[in-house]
Amino acid sequence: MELESSCVPPGFRFHPTEEELVGYYLKRKVESLQIDLDVIVDIDLYRMEPWDIEGRCKLGYEEQNEWFFFSHKDRKYPTGTRTNRATSAGFWKATGRDKAVLSKDRIIGMRKTLVFYNGRAPNGRKSDWIMHEYRLQSSHNAPVQASTLH
Repeated sequence: MELESSCVPPGFRFHPTEEELVGYYLKRKVESLQIDLDVIVDIDLYRMEPWDIEGRCKLGYEEQNEWFFFSHKDRKYPTGTRTNRATSAGFWKATGRDKAVLSKDRIIGMRKTLVFYNGRAPNGRKSDWIMHEYRLQSSHNAPVQASTLH
């Protein structure tokens, strides 16, 4: 993305804390409220490969090595609660335990870490792509999630 076509002013660096990401951006997105600066794009995460996301989420500077986006959770089955994390080339696999996102010693959300595997489970090959998926604590079934991709 050229700097001229970016939605941010020259010199801008988007580096929110987890508290800001969940407590402001994700909360406002879920509540359909306006966000002051349009810096997080909506994508269909499960229709894109991780290497294609960079071009959609880049904010106009080269040294950026993480990308921010909103994506609806895709259900594996229409009436189920399991999340479908598969793409055409592979799948996102959750690792470790979910971590709490705090604001003034109160849990406002949770962070899940996922790693991308090329191929199909259980024989996928682990890649270097890591994603942090955030959800609001008060809304377990929120239709939107915020994520960062490294």
